[in-house]
Amino acid sequence: MAGIWKERLDTLREVILADIARQDYFGVVLTVGRGGEKVFEEALGAEDAEGAKPLRLDNVFSIFSVTKAFTNVLILKAIEEGRFALTTKVRDVLPEFTGAPREDATFYHLLTHTAGMPGVWTPKPGMYLDRLQELFEASIEHVAGEVPPGSRCDYSPLVNHVLMGTALVRTDPKGRNYQTLLHEDLFAPLKMDDTSMGLRPDLDARHVRPDMRGTVPIQHLSRNLPGDHALFEDPAVEAPHVGCASTSHDLYRFAEMLRREGELDGVRILSPATIRLARKVHTGDMPNELYKRVAENAGWIVPPANQGIGFQVRGTGVFHHLFGQLASAETFGNYGAGSTMFWIDPAADVSFALCSAGVMTQARNIERCQKLSDLALSAMV
Repeated sequence: MAGIWKERLDTLREVILADIARQDYFGVVLTVGRGGEKVFEEALGAEDAEGAKPLRLDNVFSIFSVTKAFTNVLILKAIEEGRFALTTKVRDVLPEFTGAPREDATFYHLLTHTAGMPGVWTPKPGMYLDRLQELFEASIEHVAGEVPPGSRCDYSPLVNHVLMGTALVRTDPKGRNYQTLLHEDLFAPLKMDDTSMGLRPDLDARHVRPDMRGTVPIQHLSRNLPGDHALFEDPAVEAPHVGCASTSHDLYRFAEMLRREGELDGVRILSPATIRLARKVHTGDMPNELYKRVAENAGWIVPPANQGIGFQVRGTGVFHHLFGQLASAETFGNYGAGSTMFWIDPAADVSFALCSAGVMTQARNIERCQKLSDLALSAMV
């Protein structure tokens, strides 16, 4: 295959298998493409620690915070449609969002994780995380601003995307709920047929149950099912920050739409101008407070946040990064806790979509993803 170093892709496979044999994680479904042509698509390892259930290409994964990427893209779409602007204050769409200093936050601040609120995993201890309206009300009541918007980068695990999801519903011309809006405006047009908000019943048999392996210290409670992480098995979920299930194939299609600057198979979601703006670094030299702690605990150099508008961006410099050291400066994408990631390198013309079983800790996952990203990019010659 022209422009592809096949032996390096063989090494990528061997490294993944060695990771699995070392029990770093249980298995991976990985899709890599260049210029729209898939060059690596494999299911390696298993769903479980025992290796009793080999992974398949069509396995469905709970993608955790990669869900945020879908919310972000729909917000960018709403901005293009004139429903509000990057510079619109959140309180102008959601008037409940009052109180200094948070009330000065704009949608740009939400998308760049610079709204000035602390990064919280739940707005109220012990609450169900499966209903958008309840999440919104609890966020309004319990999560106050700490610093002026734009002055600090705090990765927002929940609140920013609850606010943005609520804004999408309130400004939707068709009056749809969040599940329907996601399906009709994003998943169906892009033929992401195995992607849903909440675990759609027909996907259940192929679903890889998340094994947190003691790495996620919070609960994801759902009122309909028992269990600490029942949210990921419940079809009746509206959680714009973590609630989606998908496949490596579908995440690859989503990444391809972004690589093609907003269009796939004749369906346009966003304009090229929006994608080009979004994939630039918008947080200067600020660190991301969450990853600052991860880096300090691991003994690493503290990296810059490198937040784009709704995406993580590689930027320049040598430091630990999910997208690797070989990625170009405008490489952009999103990731889900210790398990899931996609990125697009516009310079190399590469799309990468990873879903894995056996959730890893933050630091070990960054090292794993950096390694696999660099292996994939080094195969592009």
